Amino acid sequence: MEIKAEIITIGDEILIGQVVDTNSAWIAEKLNSIGIKIAQIISISDTSEHIVNTLNNARKHANIILITGGLGPTKDDITKTTLADYFNTSMKINEVVLKDVETYLRNHGVAMNELNRQQAEVPENCVVIPNYNGTAPGMWFEKDNIIFISMPGVPYEMKSIMENYVLPELKKKYNSKKIIRKTLLIHGLPESHLAEKLNDWEEQLPENMKFAYLPSPGIIRLRLSLTGQNEKDLEILLQNEINKLYKIIPDNIIGTEEQKIEETIAKLFKKDKKTLSTAESCTGGNISHLITSVAGSSDYFIGSVVAYSNKIKEQILNVNYLDIEKYGAVSKQVVEQMAKGVLKLYNTDYAIATSGIAGPTGGTEQKPVGTTWIAVASKNSVVSEIYLFGNNRSRNISKASIFGLNMLRKLIKSS
Repeated sequence: MEIKAEIITIGDEILIGQVVDTNSAWIAEKLNSIGIKIAQIISISDTSEHIVNTLNNARKHANIILITGGLGPTKDDITKTTLADYFNTSMKINEVVLKDVETYLRNHGVAMNELNRQQAEVPENCVVIPNYNGTAPGMWFEKDNIIFISMPGVPYEMKSIMENYVLPELKKKYNSKKIIRKTLLIHGLPESHLAEKLNDWEEQLPENMKFAYLPSPGIIRLRLSLTGQNEKDLEILLQNEINKLYKIIPDNIIGTEEQKIEETIAKLFKKDKKTLSTAESCTGGNISHLITSVAGSSDYFIGSVVAYSNKIKEQILNVNYLDIEKYGAVSKQVVEQMAKGVLKLYNTDYAIATSGIAGPTGGTEQKPVGTTWIAVASKNSVVSEIYLFGNNRSRNISKASIFGLNMLRKLIKSS
């Protein structure tokens, strides 16, 4: 029997766009990884009528119904009492939960009040799921062979409950098929060109393998999925297909979902014990942000100059002002001098520099919005490229950052 789940998020803050629902995506990914398919994801308002109607509809097509939100201590959080009515039971203080709430508040220096005490009230016929990161417990109900799980909406509280209790219990209850996935990060090929290169590979894929193209700024995520009973066999089969892809597009695979390009760069620098600096204009420090998002980046990343003005390019990076006047700040001449300038300034082994027109204004007929020069340098060489990214500012910044890191990766490998 195919097991299906529905995810319900409760809260007006989601419906008005004040809060982005990240819970559903995370839950869906975790459930799918243990072979449970998602039938539907829905966000609803904080009203009893809406909650009841949604639960009734969910029961028609789901074996598992997961609910997040509406479990706080304030009067507008009504999920718990609505569930008590729905399962025809009464509310009761759970002494274990009460002790957990008292301990949690005491450890956080918060005085207990009546509203906090009410957090320990739960529907009498539910299985209580401990919440070690907050005061609202999770609740597990079963009716007509359908599982209903209610959890707090706070992401780190929900994730703890899912990982420590819900997922292990569902694994025990449902001996579903195993699903394993790998997502490769592809750079430097338009989606249509990538599909063309992979056509023969796609034709010979195993029947139980699926793949999908997921485009994003500067990167295409190629997701491979395999379904079966034996996880070890699936992993071997998946790795065989990935090895084939590395032979078909070796220069275009820059990492995986688990290891992004900034993490690939980190491994290269730590392995070779080299150092890095950046000189950023149009990217405004975003490349430095990506680099420093990796733990241990202080071992190799020395620093950055955000040279947004021409004065900084001239005074700090020693870019020749005559070249700026003659070629413009967005030019091969200037970006290469920026790269060499920051390399010398910080005495690093490698450097990245960017200069472009991020937009949406500032473009000309000769240099439209999206025109970006990127240079990477070592102590022995400098390489630069021009790109035309488009007219969306945030996408241009993201693309320039990814392209710059990939140029650096290529330079390191060729050194």
